[in-house]
Amino acid sequence: MLTRLLRVYLRPYTSVIALIIALQLIQAIGNLALPSLNADIIDNGVAKGDTAYILRIGAVMLAVTFIQAAAAITAVYYGARTAMAVGRDLRSGVFERVQTFSAREVGRFGTHSLITRTTNDVQQVQMLVVMTFTIAIAAPMVMIGGVIMALRQDVRLSGLLVVVVPVLLGVILLLIPPMRRQFRLVQKRIDRINRVLREQISGIRVIRAFVREDTEAQRFAVANDELMDTSIRVGRLMALMFPAVMLIINVSSVAVFWFGGRQVDAGDMEIGGLVAFLSYLMQILFSLMMATMVFMMVPRAEVCADRITEVLRTESSVVTAAEPVRRLRERSDLELRDVTFTYPGAEAPVLHEVSLHARAGETTAIIGSTGSGKSTLLGLIPRLYDATSGQVLVDAVDVRDLDPQVLWSRIGLVPQQPYLFSGTIASNLRYGKSDATDEEIWEALRVAQAADFVSALDEGLDAPVAQGGTNLSGGQRQRLAIARALVKKPEIYLFDDSFSALDFATDARLRTALVPFTRNATVVIVAQRVSTILHADRIVVLDGGRVVGVGRHHELMESNETYREIVLSQLTEEEAA
Repeated sequence: MLTRLLRVYLRPYTSVIALIIALQLIQAIGNLALPSLNADIIDNGVAKGDTAYILRIGAVMLAVTFIQAAAAITAVYYGARTAMAVGRDLRSGVFERVQTFSAREVGRFGTHSLITRTTNDVQQVQMLVVMTFTIAIAAPMVMIGGVIMALRQDVRLSGLLVVVVPVLLGVILLLIPPMRRQFRLVQKRIDRINRVLREQISGIRVIRAFVREDTEAQRFAVANDELMDTSIRVGRLMALMFPAVMLIINVSSVAVFWFGGRQVDAGDMEIGGLVAFLSYLMQILFSLMMATMVFMMVPRAEVCADRITEVLRTESSVVTAAEPVRRLRERSDLELRDVTFTYPGAEAPVLHEVSLHARAGETTAIIGSTGSGKSTLLGLIPRLYDATSGQVLVDAVDVRDLDPQVLWSRIGLVPQQPYLFSGTIASNLRYGKSDATDEEIWEALRVAQAADFVSALDEGLDAPVAQGGTNLSGGQRQRLAIARALVKKPEIYLFDDSFSALDFATDARLRTALVPFTRNATVVIVAQRVSTILHADRIVVLDGGRVVGVGRHHELMESNETYREIVLSQLTEEEAA
């Protein structure tokens, strides 16, 4: 999987990779030339006392060293630059794929895992590419060239390579499989620690409110210790690798001096040749050791590549039609026909054959007990999920046949949990309409009953907003989220229990201001608070995922016992009347 992934993402950089290979070849040739030149100086210069020869060959060695260094620096520069570009492309690929996911796919992977795959997993693959371009490409060149040059120096002494190299390779191949298993565990442990940390940061208020700091600290400690233990096991394998490699290298050096010294003593070999042979042996073994370092990274990179590829190959369950509809009328009616929806892995449907019709220019309210499927129903309209069966229609066109951009451009969604992005109030309100003027923003703020608190801020529209809007109260965040949808001026407004954080007076003023602003739009309101929907043109009552009543308030009070129970749990008979 790693090879396939890199083949795809390295293809745009073929010409740069060719340059890196050429530079690494120049570097390898320089490395291989230096021991032979050094042997010449020893045998023909030092041994004979020829100073001019020493200086001449020394100058050649300096020139070779300079060329080799220049090639190495340039290769490292382009190698690192290419690896960073591959990392960037991988992150972009994962990000763009995740952007196409429906809530189903996001839930399947988990936010914590998607973050790890986009950051840590990509980084591991990126580091392997860096090491490949800076070390792994040159290593086989030096090894092969070193064997050839060692044979030129002495064939009999080169027999040591037949023993040393297979032993070294055997050690490497013996240790890599268990390392791969442990690296897979490391990535899972990082996933878990990210999940725990994310939950604790997001739920810090709940943790403190219930005095669960010690429990959560213990939970984090368990995840942290598991990651530490797995990392230690990996470290032990890596710690075993390097002493084994160094032992083989040092024993090889002793063997060269033992057998080579005897050949020099017998007059079968020059001292310079022995020094050169030892240099070539060291180059071969150190190249193999450098390659070992890269091989040690391969198991973890393979695991990470598998996880990245899993994301890249996952198709969204919300699929765009082959020939999507790209034009709709100005007014957008909304209809659900016999819609049934079941969450993945659930035993029973959340919604059962739900049918409703929300017309342009009217307000349709959806009410029901907790867990009746109200928010799920609303999520089917912008295709956060696709219905298991039945149809969701906008202007009599199934949303599955619509171009997603056209569908989303028609919808202004105010979610149950209002989320604001880091930036300013203006940047958040322009999220749905980037070219909105300040006048349009202030108009939306006035309708959302947020103009007073925004104008009271020193910076006004340029007041900073922390990530998630944590520097604002719940009611302020909710009103800004409503204003954000109003700035967009869509044809369909979806309010998912968006007035729950507002007091009754603000709620009443907001709903009154909404009427003229959304006069020509289709408005769908999901609410728990009965007072929010009393004057809706149509109220849909859900119970256990089924529609058990449709009508206006006074009609349902007379004919629908479920609705009547909900109303009387919040209002008196006189208030309800």
